[in-house]
Amino acid sequence: MKYPVQSVKRLLVLGGLAVAAVPVGGFGHAWAGKADDTLKLAFTKELQSIDAYYNSAREGTIMDQQIWDGLVYLNPLKGEFEGNLATSWAWLDDTTLEFKLRKGVKFHNGEAFDADDVVYTLDFVTNPDNKITVPQYVSWIKSTQKIDQYTVRILLNKPYPAALNLLATMIPMYPNEYYAKVGPSGMALHPVGTGPYAVTELDPGKHFVLKKYAGYHDGPKGQPSIGTIDVRTIPDVNTQIAEMFSGNLNFMWGVPSDQAEKLAAMKRFTVVNAPTMRVGYLVMDAAGRTGKDNPFTKLEVRQAVAHAIDREAIVKSLVKGSSKTINSACYPSQFGCEQDVTKYPYDPAKAKELLAKAGYPNGFTTDFYAYRDRPYAEAMLAYLNAVGIKANLKMLQFSALTDLRMKGEVPFSFQTWGSSSIDDVTAITSLFFTKGLEDYAQDDQVNAALGEGDTSVQPEKRKAAYSKALKRIADQAFWAPLFSYNANYVFTPDVAYQPTADELLRFYKMSWK
Repeated sequence: MKYPVQSVKRLLVLGGLAVAAVPVGGFGHAWAGKADDTLKLAFTKELQSIDAYYNSAREGTIMDQQIWDGLVYLNPLKGEFEGNLATSWAWLDDTTLEFKLRKGVKFHNGEAFDADDVVYTLDFVTNPDNKITVPQYVSWIKSTQKIDQYTVRILLNKPYPAALNLLATMIPMYPNEYYAKVGPSGMALHPVGTGPYAVTELDPGKHFVLKKYAGYHDGPKGQPSIGTIDVRTIPDVNTQIAEMFSGNLNFMWGVPSDQAEKLAAMKRFTVVNAPTMRVGYLVMDAAGRTGKDNPFTKLEVRQAVAHAIDREAIVKSLVKGSSKTINSACYPSQFGCEQDVTKYPYDPAKAKELLAKAGYPNGFTTDFYAYRDRPYAEAMLAYLNAVGIKANLKMLQFSALTDLRMKGEVPFSFQTWGSSSIDDVTAITSLFFTKGLEDYAQDDQVNAALGEGDTSVQPEKRKAAYSKALKRIADQAFWAPLFSYNANYVFTPDVAYQPTADELLRFYKMSWK
């Protein structure tokens, strides 16, 4: 039975969940879900753009995987690469990768896929004039060559062992004729890919309707089962929960642990907790990008921050689930993620001592930025305040905070990163510590060590280089690593889905029971 929307608030308060009131009709009629083959789900974050190369949010990566395909596919269960838009590939030498392309593939608009699309896409995204959001994803590509209609070669600037990882997850192929005509703005309004789902309705950043693509090729993603996926942006999780009870949603993800626990106790929905590669961390402006006189340019201040926060308590009381504290600037399972680094246990007395040594015996005041998980941020503020650091919390949208960070205007922030589900430190440490726009350390030693690891094809040499970089990051407390994340998925009993540790929702793997 469906609950009247006006009764949801009272029902959830009685069950231990406080939610905002939802007006009747505020989100339209209650859809039937399985009955009309429509899965309704919500995102909390508004996408900057649905164009895969002009967003960096997890929600964007999820949408990209449904609408577009890459040359290869990383099987999340086997951890192996499989052919997608390419049927085979080979390293001709350390800097030349050749692909044989799949024949008979068509884009959603009817364009045929071939080598011209690959060359056009990679030429476009590697052109610095086009200013894609994360140029590091393609900076290893020197050029792309068409050998024949179904053969291409990617030439690398230098050896890059993570090439296939990025080609599988972050480098989708676009239709050359269509993209040349409409560009990023047109693709953001009317996306066209080869993926298992095609976008049929779009209200930028707010609402997306995806339909199963009848012409989808027989690749490793498999044929989608559910006919329609309806995605809305609902920033408030409590409102999402109310929508679940009223029948206007049948899938949520990223549900806070306390709410997930209470929903599980009600036994009305399927609630699954799964570990993810996402990590939380604090970034401090060691490089002085916000001003050379900012406190975080001093090592003792950064070390004090690391000692000031009781990470174990935050994990136990707030993050919960399968999360754990971390000590290195990466996710522990990632290749090269050195664990033998300097650690900063919770020690407020030590933090005060370090602040005094740095010249701040009475502490100082700073702005503290975050874009998600306000309760976690507020808990950190309390710990910081206890040692004398008075931090003014500034909660921004992800895109707004990213813009400020890239401009060098953020002295202190709480960030998270999911590594785009790439199990290699190149997807996190190398992204933020190689003197790019989001590098607030700008450290020559770290940059050199990461450059060595990123360009070697010898595993042991890579590990040694990354170890050197990660040890220095920890010694200098450029970041204060916090904890890994887990994800809580809540869905109606008629939905069949098994979450994976890479935190990528795969609509094409969902079905009805």
